Amino acid sequence: MEWRVEALNDTVRGELDALPTDMRARLIRIQLLIRQVGLEALREPYVRHLEGKLWEMRLKGRDGIARAVYVTALGRRVVIVRVFVKKTQQTPRGEIDLALRRAKELL
Repeated sequence: MEWRVEALNDTVRGELDALPTDMRARLIRIQLLIRQVGLEALREPYVRHLEGKLWEMRLKGRDGIARAVYVTALGRRVVIVRVFVKKTQQTPRGEIDLALRRAKELL
């Protein structure tokens, strides 16, 4: 069974649509890699562990950097719970907390 990548809800889809074009293209590339080689095979610079069950897809573009925070779910699913453009080097605590709250919707 192959991995699937999906957005949690319409709010997350809106966050994805708001990304600059080059960052959306980078996200699509990472999604293809997940499907082709499997999530277990991916490491930095594509994905990185944040905390607990949260991981991030690392997106870089001309306009800066962004993150797509995700969790894994039953059925080999990657569920994106938060997408944002980073303005600081460290991921803001508020973004992690929001992602954790959204991830609880899956449980």
